[in-house]
Amino acid sequence: MLARPLFIGSDIYRHSRYGDKHPLAIPRVSAVMDLCRALGWLPDEVYVDSPRATPDELARFHDRDYIAALMQAEVEQRVSEETSRRYNIGRNGNPVFGEVFRRPATACGGSLAAARLLRDGGIVYSPAGGTHHGRPGRASGFCYFNDPVLAILAFLDAGLGRVYYVDVDAHHGDGVEAAFAGEPRVLTASVHQQDIWPQTGRIEDRGAGSARNLPVPAGFNDAELAVLCAEVLVPLGHEFRPDAVVLQCGADGLADDPLSDLSLSNTALWRVVRAMMGLAPRLLVLGGGGYNPWAVARCWTGVWATLNGFAIPEPLPQAAEAVLRGLAWNRRRGETRPQHWFTTLADPPNDGPVRPAIRALAAALTAA
Repeated sequence: MLARPLFIGSDIYRHSRYGDKHPLAIPRVSAVMDLCRALGWLPDEVYVDSPRATPDELARFHDRDYIAALMQAEVEQRVSEETSRRYNIGRNGNPVFGEVFRRPATACGGSLAAARLLRDGGIVYSPAGGTHHGRPGRASGFCYFNDPVLAILAFLDAGLGRVYYVDVDAHHGDGVEAAFAGEPRVLTASVHQQDIWPQTGRIEDRGAGSARNLPVPAGFNDAELAVLCAEVLVPLGHEFRPDAVVLQCGADGLADDPLSDLSLSNTALWRVVRAMMGLAPRLLVLGGGGYNPWAVARCWTGVWATLNGFAIPEPLPQAAEAVLRGLAWNRRRGETRPQHWFTTLADPPNDGPVRPAIRALAAALTAA
């Protein structure tokens, strides 16, 4: 069993961007690495440089012709109209960019390495992971491959009996749910904003019994997430008795994110991380969505602190503040940056009222 949590990262994310106008033009994983190092939380002995998944490893879930198409797109930096239509590459938010194969293959390599490292138990954090929309033969929702699916398959291939996948990204974890529909060894639970892309994940959608969906309304707050975690997510885990938990911890449900209408603070997500830590002998925590560089860097750095039990200094020391002040964002919101984005990790809590719709959702999932 791992003696302490391990962090998987790579410098490929330091220079790789989806394009200047894309929501993923921002620094994310590199900012988390730099912030953790500035805080003294990422010594060499806990850092693992991510390998890149091979085509054969990717083919455990993805179609070989699709893998080849992505590799060719990286070489040529273009795709034909036919290839674009067939594989959804170069359209619908899935651009051709410099590392269009290597970057997602590295994220998958990190998640596969995590599954190997967790063979005997422990905690691994791979913030580059969480690409939960990827389908076997096409890109979807900024996701070219699906690293959570590959990690779960690796756990199953290694002989684990049950894997519990929990997804708190603002968008439904549709690719993971579809991959394991009807698979009794995998239970997926997704908390996501209702009625936004990909327009899936209704409460009645059960994936032939292997899925639980918790669609929440706009304005979803910390107290409401705490209710769903305590009354649904944790009891599901206790009932399922997993050998491993895979937590997709997307940061796009935070109040400061531009691509959702949820109102969470990062401390609410940290509480979910803490709740997942006691459910199984193995815990793999992944990143996911998140499109405000300061919100993502602060949230995911706090995830690492939570996994290790580190006390978060407030205000941040000068070296950590310098990392945050060095980030940039080409959106208008980035022009009026509140000071706490630079000087703290923890957001002010948003413990608003728990609305009847959330109580009804918890009751419906509990009854099911």
